[in-house]
Amino acid sequence: MPKSKSRRSAKRVARRRPRGVSVVKLPKNAVTLVVVMRAKEGQHLLLEAELRALVTPSRKEEGCLQFNLHRSVEQPGTFLIHEVWETLDHHTAHTRTLHFLRWNARKDSLLASREAAFWHQLA
Repeated sequence: MPKSKSRRSAKRVARRRPRGVSVVKLPKNAVTLVVVMRAKEGQHLLLEAELRALVTPSRKEEGCLQFNLHRSVEQPGTFLIHEVWETLDHHTAHTRTLHFLRWNARKDSLLASREAAFWHQLA
C-alpha cells in the first residue's frame, strides 16, 4: 500500500518573520523624521560622538517612540537618524530641550551636508 502524503506537506506552509522582527502600526498622528548627515573632512569622529550624545536623552522624552542612530557601511562619515514621534508637537518640544539646543549650536562646525524629511506611515 503506497504511503499517503502527510498532512503537513499537503498544507500550505506559512511564511514566518525572523525572530525579533515585528510590524508595528504607529499611532494615527505619528511622524517619522529621517535625517542624513555627512561629516566635514576630519570631523566624523566628533560628529559621531555628538550624535551618540543625543540618543539616550531623546529616547527618554515624552512622545519619543524611536530614536535610532546609524552609520553608513559604504561611507563611514555619513550618519542617519531615524526618529519616530507620537505627534509633530512632540518633535517640536524635542527641539527645545537642552541636549538638542547643545547639538544645534555645534552642528554647523561638524556637518558638510544635512538632509531631513518628515514622513507618515502608510502601511
